[in-house]
Amino acid sequence: MNINETQNVKITVSEPAGLGLFGLAMVTLVASSQKLGITEGLSFVIPWAIFLGAFAQLYACLIDTKRNNIFGATAFGGYAFFWFAVAMSWLIKLGFFGQNLASNVDGKQLGFAFLGYLIFTIYMTIGSIETNKVLLSIFIFIDFLFIGLTLNSFGIAAEAAHKLAAWSELIISILSFYGSAATVLNHHFGYTFLPTGSPLKIFKK
Repeated sequence: MNINETQNVKITVSEPAGLGLFGLAMVTLVASSQKLGITEGLSFVIPWAIFLGAFAQLYACLIDTKRNNIFGATAFGGYAFFWFAVAMSWLIKLGFFGQNLASNVDGKQLGFAFLGYLIFTIYMTIGSIETNKVLLSIFIFIDFLFIGLTLNSFGIAAEAAHKLAAWSELIISILSFYGSAATVLNHHFGYTFLPTGSPLKIFKK
């Protein structure tokens, strides 16, 4: 036997988008209920932001990293850390870290953060054109969400911007539930149980 023989071991890692999209669907459902005035306060939004919006998507990011899927890893990782930061911002605003921090809150700083995420989402939307139509639709409404959040934080057409953000977030939730279900059931059954729409094939050669 040749002791210098090299063995290649292939480790199969499952598709994480079902869990990642479920996490996005859950946090946006709960958060949109507050923005739409159906529920009040942020206290019970925070756990869903941390565990579903942040940790579920971070887990999906790590799995996509192992699968060498740079788009999925960047998307899930980018939005996971968004929800970590938003949850922390809410905790500061509610006085969890003391009144000194709470008294120094400037909403316009969040506006710049939302603007940065709008820029991030725009180029991720371009990338999603070559995935499927459900994912593309999710990214388009995330664009609208960040437009609304940015304008509202800067006090520009605040009421209209708030409504734009609220309804966009609810639509993101509905589309993400569908995308999660399609990912899980299509892989589970081995055929297209729920269609997601083929990529537009605009940029890829």
